[in-house]
Amino acid sequence: MHSEKVDRRQRGPKQKSRRGWIIGGSVAVVACALYGGAAAYAGSQMPANTKVHGIDVGSLTPEAANDVLREKLAPLASKKISVLVNNKEATLDPASAGLSIDYDKTLNGLTGFDLNPVTIFERFTGQQHRDPVSVIDEAKLLASLDQLAPKVAVKTTEGKLAFDGSTPVLTKPITGVSLNVEDAVNVVSTGWFDAPKALELPSTMQEPKTSLATLEAALQDQAKPLVSGPIKLTDGTTTASLTPGQLAATASFKISDNKVEMTLDTEKLVKAASADSSGFKSTAKEAKIVLSGGKPKIIPSQNGTVIESKDLDKLVLAASKDDARSAKVTLTTTEPELTTEKAKKLGVKNEIVHFSTPYPASDTVRTKNLYAGTARLNGVVVMPGETFSLEKALGAITTANGYYGSGVVVNGFATEAVGGGLSQVSTQLYNVGFLAGYDDITHKPHSRWFERYPAGREATLWEGQVDMAWKNNTPYAVMIQAWVGGGEVHTRLWSTKYWTVGSDSSAKHNITKPGVEYNPAENCKPESGGKQGFSIDVTRTRSSAKETLPAETKSWTYQPWNKVICGTKP
Repeated sequence: MHSEKVDRRQRGPKQKSRRGWIIGGSVAVVACALYGGAAAYAGSQMPANTKVHGIDVGSLTPEAANDVLREKLAPLASKKISVLVNNKEATLDPASAGLSIDYDKTLNGLTGFDLNPVTIFERFTGQQHRDPVSVIDEAKLLASLDQLAPKVAVKTTEGKLAFDGSTPVLTKPITGVSLNVEDAVNVVSTGWFDAPKALELPSTMQEPKTSLATLEAALQDQAKPLVSGPIKLTDGTTTASLTPGQLAATASFKISDNKVEMTLDTEKLVKAASADSSGFKSTAKEAKIVLSGGKPKIIPSQNGTVIESKDLDKLVLAASKDDARSAKVTLTTTEPELTTEKAKKLGVKNEIVHFSTPYPASDTVRTKNLYAGTARLNGVVVMPGETFSLEKALGAITTANGYYGSGVVVNGFATEAVGGGLSQVSTQLYNVGFLAGYDDITHKPHSRWFERYPAGREATLWEGQVDMAWKNNTPYAVMIQAWVGGGEVHTRLWSTKYWTVGSDSSAKHNITKPGVEYNPAENCKPESGGKQGFSIDVTRTRSSAKETLPAETKSWTYQPWNKVICGTKP
């Protein structure tokens, strides 16, 4: 019995424990199954109240959420990005700049199996707020910003001071701006998507060397006082009053290293004073080279007096800041620009060329034009390096200037115009320039050849259209002497011989026979014609003690002298 009692005591508790484990284990399995099911359900869809950039995708499957985001965010992702560089507006294209949204990464981690109770709780009850995840192609973004940089850049510009008439004008300096491309990459990368306002991109400022304050001080302290009224110059006997406009015309500004210095041109001041008062005009007289007795002659120069230019600018600047606005000046001896000694060195002393051509004495009106033209050329001096223009030397070819209407050839037909015959003067001047070795600037031979001129070496003239000009390419001046006499037109050049000139003309070639033309013009002149047309080449060589120039060949083709019948062709 005793044993039996002992046995019951020992077996009782063991039987009770086994039942507890069976019940507890069953509950645990059920709980785990429910917990796992909840975790699986929570991980199969977006957590409740999940928003991406304000767009509700809660409780949606990942696929549905992805579709919603693409529909809502794609227009925002393709919108132009507004940027500011030192308040200068511009835009970037997201696609070109390599900017887009990664929708999968944006939703990553919001779904999927997870037994963490905190995660499960948040998925059922919490709120998720996410920003879209950007895809940045840095190479494309750098390239876009490099293209943008010059568009928003501002060039550093120094300010200026100048006078507009007698009014001082300040042009403000401009601070330069350049985009910091490397730093801008980070700003755009982090803030490009649906930015509420324009992105301010980093930039570098380049200040001008001279500040606006320095320029404004110079305007007030230097420029304005100079032109605040006239300034008187006096030597005690003569007085000249320089107007603000005259004073401004002599001024210039040197601006550098944040300093401004206004200076005055002393020679301009002297000229302005001389213009205002005859007592300050220079009494110096230049030497002159004139024709006297058919030869060049030098009329000597004379020294004179003029306002002393040394320190005149300082005197005027001091007067501009003085209430009296007056400066005491002195007179000094001065030489003319062309002194007797300089005139002698110009070498106008020997005949270097003489050329002549016969003229039809029966045409008395034409002869009058020859006299008028040569008279205007007689004594003209062409300085070294200067270009002689026949059209300029003859002046306006009008009856008021002493010219007459006479025969000319226009477009291959004989007609009449004021100045007829001056082409012979043009031929004269072309030939003396040719034979002296001067550079041919412009000339045009006649359309038909006149036997009184050397073929290929002659020139016509038509005011406003055809000029004859050559350049004096020697270190000596040259004087022109021209006259009509002995049945010929003569031209002589006085200078010092510099070039040795050679001339060679080819045989006439490309011979063309004359034909018949009809001229319906009212002022038509019939012509019998008969002379052949041809081409010719003229070669000139030039050498001096210092150099030999390349040979030059000029070719010209003359039209035949056709028979001209007035009227229209039947």
